[in-house]
Amino acid sequence: MHEDSAGPAKVLVVDDQRLMLGALRVFIDHEEDLVVVGEAQDGRTAVAQCRALRPDLVLMDLQMPVLDGVEATRAITGEFPATRVLAVTTFSSEDWVIPALRAGASGYVLKDSEPHEIVGAVRAVLAGESAVSRGVAATLIRSVVADPPAPRARADGPAGAAALRRALSERELTVLELLCEGLSNKEIAAQLYLSEPTVKSHLSHVLTKLGVRDRVQAVIAAYRTGLVGIP
Repeated sequence: MHEDSAGPAKVLVVDDQRLMLGALRVFIDHEEDLVVVGEAQDGRTAVAQCRALRPDLVLMDLQMPVLDGVEATRAITGEFPATRVLAVTTFSSEDWVIPALRAGASGYVLKDSEPHEIVGAVRAVLAGESAVSRGVAATLIRSVVADPPAPRARADGPAGAAALRRALSERELTVLELLCEGLSNKEIAAQLYLSEPTVKSHLSHVLTKLGVRDRVQAVIAAYRTGLVGIP
């Protein structure tokens, strides 16, 4: 789940509101397998705290002073690939959520979620899952269509997509397609009559072959390269 599996996962909490910061700390510190190692109230401090504390996961508010959560996410995931970022937002507005996901966040959770939902999202992201609803996944797809990448970013066009398709086994491609539909590991396993560990193994191979860090980025890569067709 994280580098030091013998101890609790280290979480950095980032929010410009002291009340929310305190609430998130209480939610996380209540769990035996999680521990808050630091706090920050703006994006610039969050990046500095990551350098000093090397957390396994950052709970990242998006609307903050000095440096917003989207830019802080981009900086953190770029400098610390092993650190996961879970965006914390008041509204599931694509104006903030989609840029955060494209900047490298592994998912998002609403601030008014129940404590167990926030903790569940943290654990999911630490386990390599994503914390993104199907509705947001659909919005993410629309954003890729509305903002197509430059030709170079499309894995050299059709030839690049064909090369990626050849690199993936038939089963891996099927798993990727179902992932792009928003299915969870459990749902993919049920649909393909596989065990969840087998699905996780296939997904791990997919991430490696696509050169991405998590499920959200795999979905983005699949559509941007043309590996999976836009529905």
